Amino acid sequence: MRRLAVLSLLAAITPSIAQQTSLAQQATTSALLPGFTPADSATERTWEAKFLALPDAKHIVDNMHVLAAHPHHVGSAAQKANADWLVEHYKSWGWDAKIEQFDVLYPTPRTRVLELTGPHPYKARLEEPVVAEDPYTADPSPRIPPYNIYAADGDVTAPLIYVNYGNKADYEELARNGISVQGAVVIARYGGGWRGLKPKLAAMHGAVGCLIYSDPADDGYGQGDTIPQGPMRPKWGVQRGSVADTTLYAGDPLTPGVGSVPGAKRLTREEAKVIMPIPTLPISWGDAEPLLASLSTNLSSRTVPATWRGGLPMTYKFGPAADGSKVHLKVVSSWDTKPVLDVIATMKGSEEPDTWIVRGNHYDGWVNGADDPISGQSALLEEARALGELAKQGWKPKRTLIYTAWDGEEPGLLGSTEWAETHADELTKHGALYINSDENGRGYFGAEGSQAVEAMVGDVTRDMTDPETGATVFQRQKAAQSAGHGREVHPEASARATIELGPAGSGSDFAGFIDHLGVASINIGYGGEDRSGTYHSSYDTPWHWDTFADAKQVYGKLFAQTAGLMVLRMADADIMPYRFNELALTVKGYTDNLKTEVKTLTTDANARNKALADGTYKLADDPKLPMQPPAPLPVPPALDFALLDAAITKLAAAATRYDSTIASSPNLLPSKRRAINDDLATAERKLLGADGLPHRPWVKHLLYAPGIFTGYGASTLPGVREAIEDGRYDEARQQIIVLSSALTDEAAWLDKLTAETAGS
Repeated sequence: MRRLAVLSLLAAITPSIAQQTSLAQQATTSALLPGFTPADSATERTWEAKFLALPDAKHIVDNMHVLAAHPHHVGSAAQKANADWLVEHYKSWGWDAKIEQFDVLYPTPRTRVLELTGPHPYKARLEEPVVAEDPYTADPSPRIPPYNIYAADGDVTAPLIYVNYGNKADYEELARNGISVQGAVVIARYGGGWRGLKPKLAAMHGAVGCLIYSDPADDGYGQGDTIPQGPMRPKWGVQRGSVADTTLYAGDPLTPGVGSVPGAKRLTREEAKVIMPIPTLPISWGDAEPLLASLSTNLSSRTVPATWRGGLPMTYKFGPAADGSKVHLKVVSSWDTKPVLDVIATMKGSEEPDTWIVRGNHYDGWVNGADDPISGQSALLEEARALGELAKQGWKPKRTLIYTAWDGEEPGLLGSTEWAETHADELTKHGALYINSDENGRGYFGAEGSQAVEAMVGDVTRDMTDPETGATVFQRQKAAQSAGHGREVHPEASARATIELGPAGSGSDFAGFIDHLGVASINIGYGGEDRSGTYHSSYDTPWHWDTFADAKQVYGKLFAQTAGLMVLRMADADIMPYRFNELALTVKGYTDNLKTEVKTLTTDANARNKALADGTYKLADDPKLPMQPPAPLPVPPALDFALLDAAITKLAAAATRYDSTIASSPNLLPSKRRAINDDLATAERKLLGADGLPHRPWVKHLLYAPGIFTGYGASTLPGVREAIEDGRYDEARQQIIVLSSALTDEAAWLDKLTAETAGS
């Protein structure tokens, strides 16, 4: 139904497929490429046509079956074998390839105990059984059992409290129902936000332990048939994952801000604020069911709200159990150092070798990791092979290409962050763009990150054809946005001339580049049409991929072509195709959204506080099941955004002047082009705060960052927004000044660049 709805809309708003294909072919062969002289544009189109013919879907299939053949977590023999295999293949394609090693804190579980005590005792399995149809699940190779890395050791016995998704709103609901988690073990279901937020908030509210389970309503039979009949998570499937608080900093918990190399200054474990302070364990819904059932026997315990109810056949209650049942949770890890092996392959630029285009995807998996991350890494490898073949035909990139396979992404973006921190000075001087991917699948194109390259991304997707519809990738994504599919967008996004890039948060390997160093970055991929319940489990295998996903790697080939075309245009353009109108539009959109949020906070606070004063909550309450009234809300004071508005106006005007001037100046002297490109490579660095964001100096980007209470999800204008949301209004005023100053400086820098270009 959904797919048909999108395709119906597509037919209504776009030309016929035959017309689209013809238009795309004409554009690919004749349109002048931004940043190129007419002659160089024609040459580039020729090389691009040769490149697009090179990626082979079968190679991508073969890559997956090699790299995901065995469990290959950090420090495993299989991961070392994969690293050596990658280096060997890069060298055979003509790249200069090597392994860079970083030794990081990598705890692995020694003891995991979960049991229910009381009249109905239960000992949790904590394991994922073999699936007879999937031979990979019977592989005897060592594998990491289900656990949450970077949670504290602990041995606790305490009452159990159900906290829904365990987010801020859930704790407000608990308070209204008179439920405290002080001294309790909480059980939260996966979903509704970042995994690490669940133990973080639990500890903040006094809990002594945290369990996280996959409820079948969200991640199991409620979403479709389960493995092996269907793709969804089976009864005993478990989602592993890191709970390191990467909203503070990513990478090795003991070396924030510096590479984890010999001689680096290291924190003690007690000093590492990103390590969760309470024991935490992920479990299956099979193990969660008897624990939750013990709460439902408490007839005096309230039934949870409708939005808290999952898919298990029971009455969901807050708890605790009435019969004295408690949960015994014991987690002990070996807090050892393990090697992270980053594979780094380089193709030196012919004209501007000191300007770097970095392309990355991680290759470590929690277990086999066929979907996450090998679906993305396999396509990236075919992209790199095709560029190597192109070089053998005589093509040379103007700028240096660095292709990477990151290790240690799953535990906390270890390999990419340690590499970025180690090479921070070089990246600050030379890093023009980082292009990241993770998993890749069937469906729509998605992208987030730096708006300076939004126009370039849109141009590339106009030249790519979706294999299922025959429409351009650009047309399909715009249709999906209009139909309400895929990523949430601003209301004006469907009318925008580009595919709007979402704000970069965290959760993948771009964080060290953009959040910390200010290297322009984009995170890209296809997906959205295939459901899967294998995430971070033993069931994320090539068998599952071949059975339920893009077995022929049709979208893998498309992804290699799409990402490769972006690399080619950034590497070959006479003037790198940065454009800044989209940046100004985006900042204005973020600011308008922030103003609306302040108005909403004010309206909500006034309404709640009036209702509290009038006794409305008490009068409306059920006398037999009374609830606590909500806490009063602070009313935000008047905040003056005039300085920020003025800075945005200056930025918009400067962006328009630059974009129009550079578009009419294709024939600059080589020395002038190089000087402009050197400046453009540092464009994103103008958006950093020198002191970082309040309370987390490692995170420096002023436009977007992982939210303190959203994690993977981005907080836009985070210095201002989070101060307002937390009631720190003097800090919010100070952050408005910091942000306005950065945007004003960006506008002045653009005007300087425009003058230099026009005067050449």
